[in-house]
Amino acid sequence: MKHLLKSCTAAFACLSFATQVIAAEPLKTLGKGEGAVSIVAWAGYIERGESDKNYDWVTGFEKETGCKVSVKTAATSDEMVALMNEGGFDLVTASGDASLRLVAGKRVQPINTDLIPSWKTLDDRLKNAPWNTVNGVHYGVPYLWGPNVLMYNTDAFKGEAPKSWNVVFEETTLPDGKSNKGRVQAYDGPIYIADAALYLMAHKPELGIKDPYELNEDQYKAALDLLRGQRKLVSRYWHDAMIQTDDFKNEGVVASGSWPFQVNLLQADKQKIASTFPDEGTTGWADTTMLHADSEHPNCAYMWMEHSLQAKVQGDAAAWFGAVPSVPAACKGNELLTDSGCATNGYDHFDKIKFWKTPVAKCGTQGECVPYHRWVSDYIGVIGGR
Repeated sequence: MKHLLKSCTAAFACLSFATQVIAAEPLKTLGKGEGAVSIVAWAGYIERGESDKNYDWVTGFEKETGCKVSVKTAATSDEMVALMNEGGFDLVTASGDASLRLVAGKRVQPINTDLIPSWKTLDDRLKNAPWNTVNGVHYGVPYLWGPNVLMYNTDAFKGEAPKSWNVVFEETTLPDGKSNKGRVQAYDGPIYIADAALYLMAHKPELGIKDPYELNEDQYKAALDLLRGQRKLVSRYWHDAMIQTDDFKNEGVVASGSWPFQVNLLQADKQKIASTFPDEGTTGWADTTMLHADSEHPNCAYMWMEHSLQAKVQGDAAAWFGAVPSVPAACKGNELLTDSGCATNGYDHFDKIKFWKTPVAKCGTQGECVPYHRWVSDYIGVIGGR
């Protein structure tokens, strides 16, 4: 944990002058593949049919390019930053709370979009997003995006979806007549402070929170106080998707913020699980495949980035994870995603999702905000009961 805190703080130290980053020169031409590509990715993002033979977008790529794919699964954005700081990887599927730290820390390099023919097929809402583009320079290829949903046990809620995040933030009696104490989970990552701030935006408007990632001292204290109260309810702070699914199956957990990936896994296992988009809205993630500054296999990496934007790959990956593809064409004609999959997974809710981004000291809404390095140390304290 101390190592994680050190790496997160070090990465943040560069962030304050991210806008002054002078971009290195991206690759000019694509050469022969080096035979391998290594990727740091979220669970479920890089599938080769081992979990389900229908979901395989690695095997064909390897045969076509000769680039052998290896994957290191990361459970949090901070872990991704730490791994990229250590080096030895070519690509990372970074969320918005990691991407600018990687740019500011010079751990990733600009990309040449001319070497990625499918760039033109991307959703225009993502091409120049502030979490992957700095001073007009693109640092990666959009991959998938979606909301952090409220996952719940349908028996515990008597078949009716909870309307509010209060079922995980405040002690309450659930529809099954039992308290939620010891039956809920929270995310094991500092960015979860934003979920508390989002809840307070709706329930304590007098705090004046406009952006859950831009908090002044009073707003930040209120969010921490809410999380300290939640600590008494939480059975586990989750970061491993597979452990969370097991907890919902075997440990009596009935409600938690989660990813659609876990919802899909549990429903496929015939569990009594559903998810909802509460009245307060949700946080969310928009992930970018970024190229390490010292990549040993840049040609294979560019080949993978192009491959990742193929409509079939985008649709299959979105179906598996419960996400929205970054290529709109993937929303139609994909057998696994189906033509209703994009709408189901939140395609039309883009403007309602508060996408993860790294909190910085100089912020747009208030001028001075609590920076991310404090989120890191304070959330460790919350989890530790302080």
